[in-house]
Amino acid sequence: MRKPAVVAAATAVLAAAAAAAVLARQRLREVKRWARAGAVLQDLEARCAAPAERLRQVADAMAAEMRAGLASDDPEGGDGGVLLKMLVTYVDSLPSGDEKGLFYALDLGGTNFRVLRVQLGGQEQRIIKQESKGVSIPRHLMSGGADELFDFIGAALAKFVASEGEDYHIPEGVQRQLGFTFSFPVKQTSIASGTLIKWTKGFTIDEMVGMDVVAELNKAIKRQGLDMKVTALVNDTVGTLAAAKYADNDAIAAVILGTGTNAAYIDHAQTIPKWHGPLPMSGDMVINMEWGNFRSSHLPLTEFDHALDAESLNPGEQIYEKLISGMYMGEIVRRILLKMAQEASLFGDDVPQKLEIPYILSTLHMLIMHQDTTPDLQTAGIKLKEILGIQNTCYKTRKVVVDVCEVVARRGARLAAAGIYGILKKLGRDTVGPDEQRTVIAVDGGVYKYYTFFAKCMESTLRDLLVGEVASSVVIKLAEDGSGTGAALLAAAYFQCLQDDLFSP
Repeated sequence: MRKPAVVAAATAVLAAAAAAAVLARQRLREVKRWARAGAVLQDLEARCAAPAERLRQVADAMAAEMRAGLASDDPEGGDGGVLLKMLVTYVDSLPSGDEKGLFYALDLGGTNFRVLRVQLGGQEQRIIKQESKGVSIPRHLMSGGADELFDFIGAALAKFVASEGEDYHIPEGVQRQLGFTFSFPVKQTSIASGTLIKWTKGFTIDEMVGMDVVAELNKAIKRQGLDMKVTALVNDTVGTLAAAKYADNDAIAAVILGTGTNAAYIDHAQTIPKWHGPLPMSGDMVINMEWGNFRSSHLPLTEFDHALDAESLNPGEQIYEKLISGMYMGEIVRRILLKMAQEASLFGDDVPQKLEIPYILSTLHMLIMHQDTTPDLQTAGIKLKEILGIQNTCYKTRKVVVDVCEVVARRGARLAAAGIYGILKKLGRDTVGPDEQRTVIAVDGGVYKYYTFFAKCMESTLRDLLVGEVASSVVIKLAEDGSGTGAALLAAAYFQCLQDDLFSP
């Protein structure tokens, strides 16, 4: 009986030893797995680092490119050495608050458009009342003819005008004035005219390229029997600046941080080499920077950014936008997580299939995971399951995902601050002036509005870049719905200018 007992005991010992060996191998494998994931994260942090000195170099490069763009006469930015188009908008008079009357706006920026009206009451009453209505554009009109598209828009505008209530007042015989926000590439030739350079966002009405978009809209309005005309043609960034200036006279620039990104600011007309017209009465001119196309050797680019750019629809272009905007930050996070899944088995032995789908992870998903305040990052786990089909993640995995989101968001926010700092340097507002002037930067867009970490990081970075007292004189303000309200306000401002010229002695 002893021998079987000994054999059994020996077998048990061997089994335990084997189990311990398997467990040890698993633990070693886990240690190596987390070490690889940690190495990828550490390398990412190093390559995405944007210390103050580097940001100052980015700002200097931005200011230099601004000057180069202002000196280039090529309206389409075709000069190979010029990155920023620095488009002259012909907006030389921004709303002052004195404007009175009923004004309309049409905001066309994608597959939807909005019509808006606003009743202005001058300095005392400001905006008395406003209303707006959104309209979806049928898909077939995005690739049909120019008349079909603008007749559809004109009909919606006529219907909206017909719904004017008793609260809105316009003197009999006075023509309605319309501000037109058109967020597509345009070569502007006056405050109320501009030819389409190219369509984006899914529109393919080829016959319209080279045509005056204001003329086409005015003709459609006339066909509807409306007594209305376009007074001002602007893009969403310029509209945001106009709305900001109306609310705060110290506003000098507007930045959009949403799906895309752009900036516009007020410059002195006499410092714009490519402005060949007479100096405006105000002495100022609003410049649409199209700053998304900025790039510099000082930008902290990674392998993930290079790959994203190479596989994009516009390789080599919009590099700055691909680092800081809502269209791309979520995609950068996806690419990093995919590498971690492939090289460090972050989500287990198998790479999640959905993680290989480009753009499946949006910046909205990224911010929800990043801003997860639950103790065990439960929200991040739910999102990984919902979006990528990744089941049963542990806290350690979820923490790595959140850390990746933070690295990408911090880099984007700090680079956005450097861009604003570049504008301030160009205008000489990066140091304290003799009059201790206050400087307001208006910011709109979902990334700034909803991504709290991004917004706070951008603001604190800008404060750090500004030396001494000037930091307290620069204010960043959230500007909401500038593209709609701003266009109506610009229509009001230019209508008032025309009236003043008409009745001046």
